[in-house]
Amino acid sequence: MAEKILLIEDEEKLARMVELELRYEGYEVEKAFDGRTGLERALSGEHGLILLDIMLPALSGMEVLRRLRRESTVPVIMLTARDTVVDKVSGLDSGADDYITKPFAIEELLARIRAALRKRPAQQEAHTLTVGPLSMDVDRHEVTVNGESVELTRREFDLLHYLMENREKVISRESLLDHVWGFDFVGETNAVDVYIRFLRTKIDEAFHVKLIHTVRGVGYVVKYDV
Repeated sequence: MAEKILLIEDEEKLARMVELELRYEGYEVEKAFDGRTGLERALSGEHGLILLDIMLPALSGMEVLRRLRRESTVPVIMLTARDTVVDKVSGLDSGADDYITKPFAIEELLARIRAALRKRPAQQEAHTLTVGPLSMDVDRHEVTVNGESVELTRREFDLLHYLMENREKVISRESLLDHVWGFDFVGETNAVDVYIRFLRTKIDEAFHVKLIHTVRGVGYVVKYDV
């Protein structure tokens, strides 16, 4: 399976050039052109490495890095036109794994990417789902928000599990009933709404986050709003 790289860079011509080179080397590439969008995509937890420009609109690269490091250890290589020692030290101290100055040779960037990927800690075998600060260890039946444990009933866990497996996809009430309660469920038709309220109380309200969303007339979706 191809390694997926997130490129957060507001210079679209440069981003396109880097994307083409990375794809030629066999990587999957996702792009974002501003800091806020980049952070939202970075927090999805689906990337093997992030290339992060420092000078970005909406949210600076340094701020993206600081917020990302609260939730993730994904390797980050900073891209910047500034070559001062202060900038390099600031980036590395904020959690960057490496630093490359523009303009750069694509061969050097590729070498730094390979080196950063080799240094990654081995993936844990546990089946873990992550959406922003929300994490679920499926095998251990554990749920945490920002590292703090959340106590859920079996039904609440199963409902959250299905929503997290389909994160950012809107799931209808009927589909949730079928997959969580079963085709032969006999009971109140508002069971899904009741358990969604339970989850919101224990997660969104308790930890002051916005993860469980209602799409009126359609159903529910789990996604992280930064």
